[in-house]
Amino acid sequence: MKRNAIQDLISWKNDEERKPLVLKGARQVGKTWLMKEFGKNYYKSFVYFNFDEEDELKSIFEANKNPQRILELLSLICGEKILPGETLIIFDEIQECPEALNTLKYFKEKANEYHVIAAGSLLGTLLAKPKSYPVGMVNLLDIYPLNFEEFSQRVNQVIYVSATPGEYERSRSGQIVEQVIRPTGLLDPVFPRLVPEELSALFHNRLLEAYNNYLIIGGMPECVASWVNHKDPARISQIQRELIEVYENDFSKHNGKVNSGRILMVFRSIVAQLAKPNEKFMYGAVREGGRARDFEEAIEWLVSAGMLNRVYNVSKMEHPLSAFDKLDQFKLFVFDTGLLKHMAGIDNSAILLKADYQFKGPLTENYVLQQLRGQFEVAPRYYSDKNSEIDFVLQHGTEIIPVEAKGGEDKSAPSFKRYVADHHPKHALRFSKRGYRKDGEITNLPLYLARKTKELL
Repeated sequence: MKRNAIQDLISWKNDEERKPLVLKGARQVGKTWLMKEFGKNYYKSFVYFNFDEEDELKSIFEANKNPQRILELLSLICGEKILPGETLIIFDEIQECPEALNTLKYFKEKANEYHVIAAGSLLGTLLAKPKSYPVGMVNLLDIYPLNFEEFSQRVNQVIYVSATPGEYERSRSGQIVEQVIRPTGLLDPVFPRLVPEELSALFHNRLLEAYNNYLIIGGMPECVASWVNHKDPARISQIQRELIEVYENDFSKHNGKVNSGRILMVFRSIVAQLAKPNEKFMYGAVREGGRARDFEEAIEWLVSAGMLNRVYNVSKMEHPLSAFDKLDQFKLFVFDTGLLKHMAGIDNSAILLKADYQFKGPLTENYVLQQLRGQFEVAPRYYSDKNSEIDFVLQHGTEIIPVEAKGGEDKSAPSFKRYVADHHPKHALRFSKRGYRKDGEITNLPLYLARKTKELL
């Protein structure tokens, strides 16, 4: 399985100002696999310590603050010498031992020649608490479910195509098409003008098939692996159901002082929240008469845990976007589109047979947001007032980019078009199932290219 985060880990390894690295992300997004794969391929060896499985490890960190002494004891436990720069030290489920998390600052101060990487379930909720981790002494890296590009590569479906005329000629027999449509390049945004129309349509349709499959399967590694190995949609549904049960059980185990019942109520309200016409989160939709003070902490917990993605409304679409956040107006999306599809109870046939269904818009927006996350330094926002709404607003440098997300080929978007006509932004993006094309000042990008947004600007 190829994960783009490996490149981030390589950059961390080569950084002269490297600090101990902490991976954040929801449970089961692949943090453990990433750390082990990184250690196996980019170091002479790695040593792995799991604080959830090995309780005796905690006593080492409770009794010692000196990293050299800790390293001696860890070497004795794993049976090999830990070498600076050659051995990757992995601490997993580190949330089970806060002392180990705090010890990372001593590694930074006194033993930074050793390469240390840590991860844990619901670690974001711990990092969100003051004085709970060594501020400024660690590097942080967010890990998400597989994006569409990673998913496509894993399931051997069409990815991004760069076919030369010679390749096209060789493919006309129909025997080499599969090789041509599984290359390694990036689909050029002017692709429809570079290759014959019949081949362009083939690529586009195959990529849309992959997109539809992604909506159903999502990016959770266990779901993707199951699909590759078994091609059984019932198994996918079962895994998604079990994952949601695991998450809901975590609410009561690791909630700290936050009311676990309220966390559960917020989480279970997300489908109904997104099904509303404006999708804005309403406390009263969680519980009749619900107020912000009742559920604010629960929302913060879910966002910090990586379970929900929050998008703020802005009062103005101007640089810098964060200065115009309406902190009391936001939308909440689920961190994985496949899980949201399962939670909403959408039948696979509704997605695969091009049917219109009630939840198509929110599911599409959830997908687009999942692909946009991490591409830009400033997190996406949205814009809404009494007269108009724009699905997403991006900040790229000082440029402000309006974004519309459409689940089909429909071009109607009056608020979006009106904003473009009035303000003439340098870029205005519409994601849909149509192919790449310029429509006046609006650029239509197929949904399968959402992950490449920044590269295509």
